[in-house]
Amino acid sequence: MPPCHLITGGAGFIGSCHVLRSRTAGVRVVNLDKLTYSGNPENLAALRDDPDHIFVRGDIGNDELTAHLLEIHQPDAVINFAAESHVDRSIHDPDAFVRTNVLGTCALLRAALRYWKALPEDRRAAFRFLHVSTDEVFGALRPGDPAFAETTAYAPNSPYSASKAAGDHLVRAFHETYGLPTLITNCSNNYGPRQFPEKLIPLILCNALARKPLPIYGTGGNIRDWLHVEDHCEALSLVLEKGEPGRTYNIGGRSERTNLEVVRALCGILDRLRPHPDGPYADLIAFVADRPGHDFRYAVDCGRLERELGWKPRHGFEQGLEDTVRWYLDHQDWTDRVRNGEYRAWLETNYGGRRA
Repeated sequence: MPPCHLITGGAGFIGSCHVLRSRTAGVRVVNLDKLTYSGNPENLAALRDDPDHIFVRGDIGNDELTAHLLEIHQPDAVINFAAESHVDRSIHDPDAFVRTNVLGTCALLRAALRYWKALPEDRRAAFRFLHVSTDEVFGALRPGDPAFAETTAYAPNSPYSASKAAGDHLVRAFHETYGLPTLITNCSNNYGPRQFPEKLIPLILCNALARKPLPIYGTGGNIRDWLHVEDHCEALSLVLEKGEPGRTYNIGGRSERTNLEVVRALCGILDRLRPHPDGPYADLIAFVADRPGHDFRYAVDCGRLERELGWKPRHGFEQGLEDTVRWYLDHQDWTDRVRNGEYRAWLETNYGGRRA
């Protein structure tokens, strides 16, 4: 029989990319997603008639549902993408992040532990629980600081990163306390096709095409390491296959850029691919009041992943960004459908009160 994975949050940006890759590799997928604002079944349109992609709408906090899916489908691994993931949203509603990222992760771990303990010895040895996390749990770096390593102490600075840090600690505790064979990955900023347009790159792209202001926090000097979503998912497959249970692996793109550099690069690509008669897209850049607790810099050292598992990112940032822009230009109908009334209301809530 082909391998089977229970993938949570598999209708989101990164999760759907991994689901599509898994099906291409012949893995049977049980996809559990609550379909909140960023979960989009259209991301999985290519699998609509695929009998080996079983989609279930539900919450990872419902451990009875998770236990039922584990019992019925007998997966060889659980991969947890399910999360509230936007810092700005966490500032407005931290409780939602605790419910999903902390309590939901704990409920999923409980169900996985019961299932794992009941497996035959050979399947128990092969089973893995992979928890997908973020570099934001490590806090912020200053210019010149070394990149985050797997041994860097946690120092989260937002409700989002604090909730993800708590989830990471629970995963580690279930390994150390109960022996559950867990793996944790901490990734840098992802970009690529099908990203929900509240994140920097698709937000700026959508606003630019509509000739709206391009909002940048502060002076735009905050630095992020950019990782293409396909490189991320390739690394996750390697960690799942070859990673050592109980270990953490950092995944980064080795592409540090300031937010302003990213926006200017995107505008330059649009100027080439879709020039506008009113002038350069960069003329629309608008600096807005910074958000509270805005971390200055993130960067991850992915040397462990490169040394132990032989992984390296395949996408250079410049080409990866241009490919991403081309995807959005070719799929503006997708973007139009995603940007529903709730999304527009959220943009007004977050940016409407910020002034240059």
